[in-house]
Amino acid sequence: MKNASLLCLALLCLAAPLQANDKPVQLKLESAQKIWDKDPHNAFTGLTRFKDKWYCVFRTGKAHVSPDGALQVLESKDGKDWKPVARITSETADLRDAKISVTPEGQLMLSGAGALHQPAPCRHQSMSWFSDDGKHWSKAHIIGDPNLWLWGNKWHDGDVYSIGYHTGKEGPRFTRLYKSSDGKNFETVVDKLIDKGYSNESSLVFTKDNTCYCLLRRDGKGATGLLGVSKPPYTKWEWKDLGIKIGGPELFQLPDGRFLATVRLYSPKVRTSICQLDVEKGTLTELLALPSGGDTSYANMVLHDGLLNVSYYSSHEGKTSIYFAKVSYK
Repeated sequence: MKNASLLCLALLCLAAPLQANDKPVQLKLESAQKIWDKDPHNAFTGLTRFKDKWYCVFRTGKAHVSPDGALQVLESKDGKDWKPVARITSETADLRDAKISVTPEGQLMLSGAGALHQPAPCRHQSMSWFSDDGKHWSKAHIIGDPNLWLWGNKWHDGDVYSIGYHTGKEGPRFTRLYKSSDGKNFETVVDKLIDKGYSNESSLVFTKDNTCYCLLRRDGKGATGLLGVSKPPYTKWEWKDLGIKIGGPELFQLPDGRFLATVRLYSPKVRTSICQLDVEKGTLTELLALPSGGDTSYANMVLHDGLLNVSYYSSHEGKTSIYFAKVSYK
């Protein structure tokens, strides 16, 4: 009887496994440090580790939107002392929304979009650059289609995926899913991912079973964020309305399977917060507001040495500056 009872218990556990997504994440802010404020406006961050060093990238310029926008690269061995190692500029565009990742071949890939000085054939053109050391960067590679802003990139199974959003003045707004094997030549996976409302910024996560989740921002009156889910080859998507307005989305999965999202929240005041995302219910729960306010958001998260490391920008201390936070979790 004892063995039979143990067998029944085991079968029950198999039939109803514990869902990691159901467990609330507990976060604690360990530190938050300003790492750059040397330019009039510093914003829109990307973060990665490469060859045992931190690399943080972001846009600098005279204002939130200004023709002199450049992409600044910082390097740090310990996450405390940061130094500038490269600065990418353009004579024909305001360079914006820097994102950085490591390719399967072991290079750094930096991506961003150029708001082209007018008159020009189009308003925006996405670009990518590559480096072996974070200091010396390749020429710009034109990626995606004109007026399709590729916002971020995520590598999975040898390919990099990116969602571009339409920025042209004519025609309906929409988002398009791309992929590339080298980060230089992108092909369309889904031509019109979302074509209702103004969908734009996004973040992707691929799970161990190759499921892809997408956290997507929408703007406009009453617009709220969306959560998308798809299986390979990622041509068919299901969407859930999160019921809350978000900006600058960054989606992240912890090793135990739970999902976090760092986003800009708007009510009762603007802030950058780390939230827990229940992908089954399609709900977003705020866990920790980072020191932030005003012009803020556009975070990236990297797990290292058991801590969440978060880059973001904020103007809560008066001037838009770049911050690096360490957050413990359980």
